[in-house]
Amino acid sequence: MSSKFSYQLIPEEYLFGDGAEPARKMSNEAKIISGTAVAKNIREELRGEVTSMTRLLPKFTPGLRIVQVGGREDSNVYIRMKVKAATEIGIEAVHVQLPRTITEVDLLDKINDLNDDPRVHGIIVQMPLDCDSPIDSHRITDAVAPEKDVDGLHTVNEGRLAIGDLGGFLPCTPWGCIELIRRAGVEISGARAVVLGRSKIVGTPAAELLKWAHATVTVCHSKTRNIEEITRSADILVVGIGVAEMVKGSWIKPGAVVIDCGINVKPDPSKASGSRLVGDVDYEEAKKVAGHITPVPGGVGPMTVAMLMKNTVRSAARALDRQMRTQWTLEPLPLKPLRPVPSDIVIARGQKPKDIALLAKEIGLESREVSLYGNKKAKISLSVLDRLADKEAGSYVVVAGITPTPLGEGKSTSLMGLVQALGAHKKRNVIAALRQPSQGPTFGIKGGAAGGGYAQVIPMEEFNLHLTGDIHAVSAANNLLAAQLDTRIFHECTQKDKALYERLVPRIKGQRKFSPIQLRRLKRLGIEKTDPDALTEEEYGAFARLDIDPETIMWERVVDINDRYLRSITVGQSPTEKGISRETRFSIAVASEIMAVLALSRCLKDMKHRLADMVVAFDRSGKPVTADDLGVTGALAVLLKDALEPNLMQSLEGTPVLVHAGPFANIAHGCNSIIADEIGLKLVGKDGFVCTEAGFGSDIGMEKFCNIKCRTSGRKPNAVVLVTTVRAIKMHGGGAPVTPGAPLNKQYTEENLELLEKGLPNLLQHIANGQAFGMPVVVCINVHVTDTQAEHELLKSASLKAGAFAAVVSTHWSDGGAGAVELADAVIKACEKGNNFKLLYDLELPLLDKMTKIATTMYGAGKVVLSANAQEKVKRLTEAGFGNLPICMSKTSGSLSGDAKIKGAPKGFTLDVEDVYVSAGAGFVVAMCGEITKMPGLSTRPAIYDIDLNTETGQIEGLF
Repeated sequence: MSSKFSYQLIPEEYLFGDGAEPARKMSNEAKIISGTAVAKNIREELRGEVTSMTRLLPKFTPGLRIVQVGGREDSNVYIRMKVKAATEIGIEAVHVQLPRTITEVDLLDKINDLNDDPRVHGIIVQMPLDCDSPIDSHRITDAVAPEKDVDGLHTVNEGRLAIGDLGGFLPCTPWGCIELIRRAGVEISGARAVVLGRSKIVGTPAAELLKWAHATVTVCHSKTRNIEEITRSADILVVGIGVAEMVKGSWIKPGAVVIDCGINVKPDPSKASGSRLVGDVDYEEAKKVAGHITPVPGGVGPMTVAMLMKNTVRSAARALDRQMRTQWTLEPLPLKPLRPVPSDIVIARGQKPKDIALLAKEIGLESREVSLYGNKKAKISLSVLDRLADKEAGSYVVVAGITPTPLGEGKSTSLMGLVQALGAHKKRNVIAALRQPSQGPTFGIKGGAAGGGYAQVIPMEEFNLHLTGDIHAVSAANNLLAAQLDTRIFHECTQKDKALYERLVPRIKGQRKFSPIQLRRLKRLGIEKTDPDALTEEEYGAFARLDIDPETIMWERVVDINDRYLRSITVGQSPTEKGISRETRFSIAVASEIMAVLALSRCLKDMKHRLADMVVAFDRSGKPVTADDLGVTGALAVLLKDALEPNLMQSLEGTPVLVHAGPFANIAHGCNSIIADEIGLKLVGKDGFVCTEAGFGSDIGMEKFCNIKCRTSGRKPNAVVLVTTVRAIKMHGGGAPVTPGAPLNKQYTEENLELLEKGLPNLLQHIANGQAFGMPVVVCINVHVTDTQAEHELLKSASLKAGAFAAVVSTHWSDGGAGAVELADAVIKACEKGNNFKLLYDLELPLLDKMTKIATTMYGAGKVVLSANAQEKVKRLTEAGFGNLPICMSKTSGSLSGDAKIKGAPKGFTLDVEDVYVSAGAGFVVAMCGEITKMPGLSTRPAIYDIDLNTETGQIEGLF
């Protein structure tokens, strides 16, 4: 953006330079410095600047808010002047009039709201405050954010001026005085200046401005002796003493410049009003002695308003500059990789993260958009999307993998290495977007999901444990819905229609009324009545009785730990439940549909609609029963309000990471949130990158990323990074089983090109999967220490021959971002290629046809066969209106087929779909291919044996 709008420091020549405006000269008298004329010129200049801003960003308008307490007419006059001047310039000025009865706390709250409003660039509080209760005016002026204090009265701005930092907001009247002197062509540097008066608003800041313009300044006040003698020595005399016509001609040095800041009402019988305005200078005497003089009115007064407008435009220009800025001011954290590479936790603790508030500022976030959780993590307000709505988005990169071994192939590690390379080494704006890990794997076998080696999210303990509580919020919301579901069944089984209706719509103080959510249910039933007493017996029966079929209940309780004994339970065994029990089960929290809703929602309103649409069961007539029917939508939204905001963390090299949502990659789509990606894409700008991860292999996570997430968001990814390892390809070539906790067979630790070549078909299928969506595929060979160069060359050659855009060997685990620079270069070039992204299928296709398209294209299957149960479910869902939803295939991650034991890349096999159900709130139909557990179990020796808290240091031990 042009430096014209970058006001980091005001040049002295701008404030105090040459360039006098011609002034009217009276014979043998002072030149009149017309503030009215100068102010008009300034307004014209500002109008031109505002026009230039709107050319850059058409919807951008400088915003000024004038806060008034009470309704004093003299204040109203000033406010009308300010609003008129602002309107002429193109500033949106709003008069915020508050009642006399307002308290100090309420006034401070209002000012804080304006501070947080991105549409507001300037705030002034009209003084004096006309209020009934005592209010500290200094506290009020200091409550205005310094960056919006266009009056220049905040202590911070006063302090900046005092030390010669002219980059803050200058107080309007003194700045107007200096501008008048400058435009009169008077040299300030080296002049003797006297300021008469030391008020906070005029005298003191005027003296400071003159001092920093290199004048020799004396300040006089009521205790000064020999004032007349001192003022007669002044080349420049600024008067703001508050006494009408106090300064006489005899006080003035011949030829001096006299700036009169006073405004007083003096009786004058010759005027129709009976009075006239005069300054603190006896104008008639002074004009015969001075060289230049300002009149009252028409001198300093108009300049005060003009400089207020100038400050407002400066503030807006800074805001626009931040919004249009393309390059961050990111300072990477240096890495010093050790050999041998230490454990993940040792590496993570060896790096001191930067303060998260600093990182937020570096990447262009406003302070009001960041809620700090300590100093290493924060939540980002959704309001940033409104502020950056017109900003062009960056490139969108998805990181996927081949079919992994049980040890994983390092997608998260590769993602972190890539973003560290792009951000810390290539100096590109880049954000990593990750899911929040579940506590199940953390305390089980897999461990955390922060990456590994020198490519991690830090602090890794906070990343893997609780973070900001989003998963707990999902658990609470999920279980609230489950409790309401079973409770409603109980009450319907134990009450007659009338009693049930009267309890649902109780009479309170003699009146009954429907809540908004109950009115929505009435509308769905086709009942237009709003008076609870007007319903017929048939209508209130239909309203009150959901008539849920317990056999069709799909909603389960959740907990965020691995607990195998909750896989099948019976609820309702207490005698108080009167024998109304049923079999059900728990799932792990991240398997909740609410987690998928959180990930796919685009805003609070969208989330609320999705929560309302969640189908928990069917009634006995086959109609879906939703969360909204159970009356729980609003309560769920309240529990999830903060969880919808993504979390900000950082990489080992100090680059930003957005952590948000954590849906399973089997029964859900396995990607972080749309909102996190949207915020990231806007923050990085058109030349930046958002790199996100899709769970498991490309056949599962990437397919759902494209067909579900991108279909919902409307975003088109620019490239896919496909992570592979020598170890995994050898396994697919027929290598020995890879078992967590057991030593690797020597097939994996010694060079074996024959075995590697046999496993290549799996890699080639995943490359074809990326190409099926029209994305350039960058193969990342994640290096393990036992790999050989010949093995790497074989993988590279095969990848390129199969049509991969690039194939790169990457050592980010051992070297951090420096080891992924070649990968970063390949990603940059792939994103420059042009976007040819396309979806795999149309929603209008029948559910079975969509399943078949996925299975044949992504897995290599020959056909899809539905069980009798699945056929019945497909028919029911289609008839219920869910046939046009995308498909979420739930199958094993250990094979391209539906059988985890089959490795490599089988072709033409039959994929069996055992069950089908709808996640209507998330917006997809789930096809279950085999038995997929939604509640993992703990092993004989889970990670909990090693985890402890050092009570002396407070550090967590044994986590990784």
